[in-house]
Amino acid sequence: MPLIGLGLHFLIALFFAIHAVRNGRQLYWLLILFSFPLLGSLAYFVVEYLPASRLERRGRIAGRALQKSLDPGRDVREARSAFDLTPTAHNQMRLAAALLEAGESEEAVRHYDACLNGPFAGDPEVILGAARANAAHGQPAAAIALLAPLQSKRPDFRADEVGLALGRAYAAAGRQDDAGAEFEAVVERFGSIEARVELALWALANGKEAVAQRELKEVKHARTHMEKHTRELHRELFKRLDAATAPK
Repeated sequence: MPLIGLGLHFLIALFFAIHAVRNGRQLYWLLILFSFPLLGSLAYFVVEYLPASRLERRGRIAGRALQKSLDPGRDVREARSAFDLTPTAHNQMRLAAALLEAGESEEAVRHYDACLNGPFAGDPEVILGAARANAAHGQPAAAIALLAPLQSKRPDFRADEVGLALGRAYAAAGRQDDAGAEFEAVVERFGSIEARVELALWALANGKEAVAQRELKEVKHARTHMEKHTRELHRELFKRLDAATAPK
């Protein structure tokens, strides 16, 4: 067993050594990694690997945002071209998702409806996308009809996103008690900033002052300590909240 542990430590150190060489890190890392495989790997992960992965992820997010601002119709054009060339169920799913992201909910609904009658009818990604498209197109009842069974049959599938989408659909359909219960459940289970904002907005709109103030306090604290790029990711969410809490 000790030999197995040493072998695992060496493999981890080797992984980080390859990362160091490929990314032009200082060569002293190789000495540290192979002299002290366990501690060296931990040090490299914290000092070099983790910060680099975060920067790469932020770069991808920034790159996608820049692409959308420079050529907002690109994703739809490429997805439509792929579907026209090869009208497979997969390409239709891609086109439906691109249309929804671009705000073209009516056409997105049509393509998602076709997907729901095809080989991917039971795919939870398709069901969630179809529900979002229906909600965006002003059809909350259709969204609920998709989301409620999905939540019941697949409670493990993106539970926070499904719960928030269902809560918004309930609110749009006038089922305010159900909406509040969904938002509360997501906050209790996940405590995400998006869930807290949605619950606060629902509470403000429905005269639940104590709930609203509780969540607004949590959101304010989170925003105070939030990094700039994270605030940017939630910009539209915070716009809605600021508009709802602005002095009348």
